[in-house]
Amino acid sequence: MKITRFALTALLLAFSHATLAAAQPPSLCQPSASKPTATALLAAAERHLADRPTPLAHVHTEGTLPHHGIREQSIAAEKDWPVMRQAALAWRLSGDPRYLRQVDDYLGAWADVYQPDFNPIDETNLDLLISAYALTADNLRLETRAASRRLISDLGNGYLARIQQFHGQNKGTQTNNWQSHRVKLITVAAAALGDRTMLEQAHQVFKQQIADNVLPDGSVTDFHDRDALHYVVYDLEPLVQAALAAKPYGGDWLNLKANGASLGAALDWLVPYANGQRSHQEFVHTHVQFDRDRAGVGEAGYSGTWDPKSSATLFWLAAQLDKRYLPVATQLAAHPAEWISACYLP
Repeated sequence: MKITRFALTALLLAFSHATLAAAQPPSLCQPSASKPTATALLAAAERHLADRPTPLAHVHTEGTLPHHGIREQSIAAEKDWPVMRQAALAWRLSGDPRYLRQVDDYLGAWADVYQPDFNPIDETNLDLLISAYALTADNLRLETRAASRRLISDLGNGYLARIQQFHGQNKGTQTNNWQSHRVKLITVAAAALGDRTMLEQAHQVFKQQIADNVLPDGSVTDFHDRDALHYVVYDLEPLVQAALAAKPYGGDWLNLKANGASLGAALDWLVPYANGQRSHQEFVHTHVQFDRDRAGVGEAGYSGTWDPKSSATLFWLAAQLDKRYLPVATQLAAHPAEWISACYLP
């Protein structure tokens, strides 16, 4: 059969488009918000359109009390990260090029300046920056895209290197909530870049964290160390975010078993506290002096009865992995945060 030049060109173009489409990584977020959610999110994004990025080379808040070191400067600079994600979602929902330009400007500014320190508590919220990149990557300026990819790759691979460096020591920040935040950053970075090698490594460190951190009864080591449900939430939320980031690539990380434990079992352990069947006095028997220091300066949540509503985001995210968590999520908050609605709900 003779193929004309026109037909051959059409076939080549179709193959090229199919190849490009197949090469695109699954998104961390598929914006499809209801009208009320979209209206609220766009209104919030509009209020920040005139803002300008204020990147820092380093941020540091971990282990600091108010007015200590660069805590306040870091908190102010980190406000850029939710602005980026909000603008990226606003662009995906509206197509308004002003939001895309804002994301491009913010990503470019931070990618040029920021130098990772690989402290996962300081850097955990960089997942917002990574999500902003994932939502806009194909439409960014080439230089912004390249610089952002370098930063995200450096973060993911850098955290993997540090986990490998202390592999097998199995103590303290190598297995507690710090490690959960490392796992989240690696997984979100891998998913945003479409880096399947990094994602497979993320899967392995996630599985190891479940084995090290979740006990046979479903409680986590942080609870026994800090005597606080605050730290159960802080430990589990990044693991749920990692499972959500990996979900488009296949695999059920929620029910993945390691030494008989799973992320689902840990969430199930927390449910009776979240739905009000049980209560807990926070930090009474903590082993960490800094917890007592924060209570001493009056930081909210570091004494008294645990507030179940502080786990609303955790359970709304968990409900995107398994609908059995939806009743407790809606009990804690009738509606999820706007970004959760925009990313995950029809």
